[in-house]
Amino acid sequence: MLKAMNDKGEGAQQRAAIDEVHDVVVVGAGAAGLNAALFLGRARRKVAVIDAGEPRNAPASHMHGFLSRDGLPPATLLELGRAEITRYGVRLIQGRVEQIDHGYNVRMVGGQVIKARRVLVATGLRDELPDIPGVRERWGKDLLHCPYCHAYEVRDQPLAVLGTHPGAVHQALLLRAWSDDVVFFPHTLELTAQDRERLEARGLRVVEGEIERLVVDGDRLRGIELTDGRDVPRAAAFLFPRMVPRDELLTHLGCAKDDNGWVATDRTGRTSVAGVWAAGNVIDPRAQVVTAAGMGSAAAFAMNTDLLDEDVDRAVEQRRAAASTTVRG
Repeated sequence: MLKAMNDKGEGAQQRAAIDEVHDVVVVGAGAAGLNAALFLGRARRKVAVIDAGEPRNAPASHMHGFLSRDGLPPATLLELGRAEITRYGVRLIQGRVEQIDHGYNVRMVGGQVIKARRVLVATGLRDELPDIPGVRERWGKDLLHCPYCHAYEVRDQPLAVLGTHPGAVHQALLLRAWSDDVVFFPHTLELTAQDRERLEARGLRVVEGEIERLVVDGDRLRGIELTDGRDVPRAAAFLFPRMVPRDELLTHLGCAKDDNGWVATDRTGRTSVAGVWAAGNVIDPRAQVVTAAGMGSAAAFAMNTDLLDEDVDRAVEQRRAAASTTVRG
């Protein structure tokens, strides 16, 4: 009986907390969203973070290039971040946001509405992978994307680059710094004469033919099989995915986009819609974890300043109104 009463009490407290107007609601609890929440929590702002629990880098076992966190599993970073922000009173809400109104009402799947004065969207992006057998199974293991994130761990090994995206040529040229044995598979990508010249000049071997599948043995990549039956042994492979921003919330609000179709922001992440910021991979496909965290911090700084200006303006208006009442009295 006591437990039931406690559960009801906790539920009522949670509902009351959600009914409050938050200074900032952050949508997305990756590096960008969590770092923004940390900054704002330390600024003593009332903050809620909503997360659907679908981090882009979930398949990766480790992340790299983040000072003092190099080699840390991505899930551990997020776990540490969640623990840190809760120390400053930030509320974590598990769920999916389906819409943000112009009045900054954040509507979740299931009907829950969380009120905000400002909103930060840090929903990231999704990687669209080619339909080649073995690609999805090996993604984030020994089929990799970012040379800066993962190439050091497969340095000096026989590497493959799959030509499934125009960015693959640059990827292959870049990888040559980590291995003397890099094979480029054009697959269905049409290489220009300049592409071939640059690849050959860099010392990369080009193997023609469409890819049939990734050859896997004992939960390890062993090679690339072509449709003509040839099997090229490789220890690891790189693939440039099609990156699609999860920007539906921003698009619905009418946020302006740049010439490349990504939501446009200023240096702080401020969008064209008043009171709405964005940070991380949802606006920058090149942002690594450390970059996204920095973007979240920059957005939080700007949002707190914006809120401060509003708070001061309101205080001035109230002071003048009080003074006017006193004079009339």
